[in-house]
Amino acid sequence: MHNFEVTRSELLLDSPIIAVRRDGVVMPGGEVANREIVEHFGAVAIVAWDGEKIPLVRQYRHCVKQRLWELPAGILDVADEDPLECARRELQEETGLAAAEWSLIVDLVSSPGFCEEAIRVYLATGLTRVERPEPEYEEADMALEWFTLDEAVSMVLRGEIVNGIAIAAIMTGHHILTHGLSGREATEPFALRPDSMARRRKAAGLHADMKRI
Repeated sequence: MHNFEVTRSELLLDSPIIAVRRDGVVMPGGEVANREIVEHFGAVAIVAWDGEKIPLVRQYRHCVKQRLWELPAGILDVADEDPLECARRELQEETGLAAAEWSLIVDLVSSPGFCEEAIRVYLATGLTRVERPEPEYEEADMALEWFTLDEAVSMVLRGEIVNGIAIAAIMTGHHILTHGLSGREATEPFALRPDSMARRRKAAGLHADMKRI
């Protein structure tokens, strides 16, 4: 199989949560073609199941200028943070919940044609209420509602849920839970986790919050 070697790389944009670079990549015929890549930290999302229902958040997304139904989720923007620890924090921040049991539902890449973003989705069960921090930015406008898995699947099929991460997680989670299956180990290595931007930010001395450039 052909080795798609990178002969040159140029950083075009460096902003808090994304960066854009241009790679020169050797094609099978020997020609070098430019490929623009959106760099990303990666993210986690959580299907939190209380035995009957899951919480969905409705959050304003400026790219589409709409409020979308989504799962609790967050960016892996703390250097070297374990994805499971990030998921625990995001679940608390967005829903005021903690979970006793965690398993891995699915790893997915959102737009592999141009973006490095990869997302790890967990199933969280054994839920308890905990203190929720004061929300900021778009999260201050976020609504939270609980739905049965069947209701969530119906929302996907009716076009009411369009967030790709939520669709993949709801459909996969529904299959796992309704068939009595087990998710994968929550501590399984996150091989797809992108590291281009994280390596550069860590080299610049950013660790606690790599968005603060």
